[in-house]
Amino acid sequence: MSSTLIQRPAPEAAAGSPRVAPRRRTRILALPEARWALAALLLFLVALPLQLTAAPAWAWGPLYALAYATGGWEPAWAGLQALKEKTLDVDLLMIVAALGAAAVGQVMDGALLIVIFATSGALEAIATARTADSVRGLLDLAPATATRLLDDGTEESVPTGRLAVGDTVLVRPGERIGADGRVLDGASEVDQATITGEPLPVAKGTGDEVFAGTLNGTGALRIKVERDAADSVIARIVKMVEEASETKAPTQLFIEKVEQRYSIGMVLATLAVFAVPLAFGAAFTGSLLRAMTFMIVASPCAVVLATMPPLLSAIANAGRHGVLVKSAVVMERLGQVDAVALDKTGTLTEGTPRVTDIRPLDGSGLTEDELLALAAAAEHPSEHPLARAIVDAARTRGLALAAAEDFASAPGVGVTATVGGRAVAVGAPARLLTDATDTDATDTAAALVAELEEGGRTAVLVEADGAPVGVLGIADRLRPDAAATVTALTSLTGTVPMLVTGDNPRAAAALAAGVGITDVRAGLLPQDKVAAVREQEAAGRKVLVIGDGVNDAPALAAAHTGVAMGRAGSDLALETADAVIVRDELATVPAVVALSRRARGFVVQNLVIAAVFISGLVVWDLVATLPLPLGVLGHEGSTVIVGLNGLRLLRESAWTRARAGGRR
Repeated sequence: MSSTLIQRPAPEAAAGSPRVAPRRRTRILALPEARWALAALLLFLVALPLQLTAAPAWAWGPLYALAYATGGWEPAWAGLQALKEKTLDVDLLMIVAALGAAAVGQVMDGALLIVIFATSGALEAIATARTADSVRGLLDLAPATATRLLDDGTEESVPTGRLAVGDTVLVRPGERIGADGRVLDGASEVDQATITGEPLPVAKGTGDEVFAGTLNGTGALRIKVERDAADSVIARIVKMVEEASETKAPTQLFIEKVEQRYSIGMVLATLAVFAVPLAFGAAFTGSLLRAMTFMIVASPCAVVLATMPPLLSAIANAGRHGVLVKSAVVMERLGQVDAVALDKTGTLTEGTPRVTDIRPLDGSGLTEDELLALAAAAEHPSEHPLARAIVDAARTRGLALAAAEDFASAPGVGVTATVGGRAVAVGAPARLLTDATDTDATDTAAALVAELEEGGRTAVLVEADGAPVGVLGIADRLRPDAAATVTALTSLTGTVPMLVTGDNPRAAAALAAGVGITDVRAGLLPQDKVAAVREQEAAGRKVLVIGDGVNDAPALAAAHTGVAMGRAGSDLALETADAVIVRDELATVPAVVALSRRARGFVVQNLVIAAVFISGLVVWDLVATLPLPLGVLGHEGSTVIVGLNGLRLLRESAWTRARAGGRR
């Protein structure tokens, strides 16, 4: 049983403020890495002045020992666990270096290494938490509670998470919408910037879709809930981005594979740095300190951290703007595409047929409105998409529809009904014209049909009492951003996208000409689309396929990368695709490709930064004498710089630049 729900206005809504609820951020001290690093730092800061003022060793020695323990126990334990799995963790090498410094009397230097190392780990944890917070913070946009108005008019306060599909929500002016749904009644403007990024409020009326967490304007809306809370746009973004964060890109996997061999080589090199000078008479303490410093500065911590922060930040940023990238692998692959294949219906077009032409025949005695009203009355009982388009067109014009009697529907032919005492038939011209008795009217109608079909429309013939009285032209409306998207993808990949569709060649060619596509593959079955993709890949291309239907799923799976249009897409296409455009905004495709390329650029930047620091510090240590504290500072500083550099892609400006880059 459907119920009515009235949302309680949040304090910000009651005040009429359009501001978004503050994003939840993880408190720094809620992170164990931060707590242990702070403890190690405080102990070090207490011990250092005691040592410098010549206090007895029993006063500052235990404090340094506690600093070693608090700052180093976690990485030491993790390193030992990795060692059991026959994996050499660079964190364990840092702890060994610190203990080695302490063993030769450099207790303060070793403690400083532990403190800086622990602080670096804490900063990395905080940065990772920021990435997660930026996604989870989307959930704060939805109001916490709603009031259910039962059928008898009584109210019941319930959490918005308990809203069920089919419930009706009444959203008053200034309130946030509690669930994804469709407007049943009312008119208003809704601020969707938090979900779609649109800078201006969008007019909403009967039949329009609305999203949870968006802010209602000055009118009241009655909204039917169409998705459970767990399936809302916001929840799907959060879920898919979190799942993507658990994957590793090929570059990262390669780096981790190399890291193991590098770490073993680094240990052998450290032993050589220690042993060779000793063999030539160098002092034990100096040789050990040089070797420990070498182990620290040669560790590939910054290299290991070079890849994932940029890719995960890009995934989170894309998710906030309605593009669900399913893994770090996909985010990396998106930037590699150099060819694009686009589906037609539901991808370049909106997927909803609309009446574009109303052509009454001369001598029929009907006006355009009368012809449309006659056809709509006969089609009204039908559920066929073309019938819905005709009925919607009549309603848009405010036409009154007569009652249809003796309704009958024949698949592939059309419908028949008695409307106002006239026998009306609406359907496929090829079938109806063969039965028509008026030769002149038939010839005229056939000419109109040919004209409309030549222009890429679907022609529907209307007959009354056995004679043609008019022809309707129906077409799927092109998305407003289709032409701009094709231009942007052409600029990014260097090749014009190709159109792969099951539609007829004339309709496909007409649409392709309107958006600037020259390579048109029409009349394709699903296996034909796969063949077209493989043809491109055989030529060395990395193909991005964009589609929405069940018939697109095989091509999405066969492509280098597949992107599904989420709102109208089939479940199979959504499951098969590597990324999903939740809000059906086609222009986000070139934006996410450009964002992926920026992420790959940041990975290269990070690898260069890491290589410069490591090579510079290693040369300094081998050629001259690099003080241990400076080596620690340089090594950990490069790690932090690399991590923070990757997190720059979390900023809103990163998406703005990607969209601008995708339009060039």
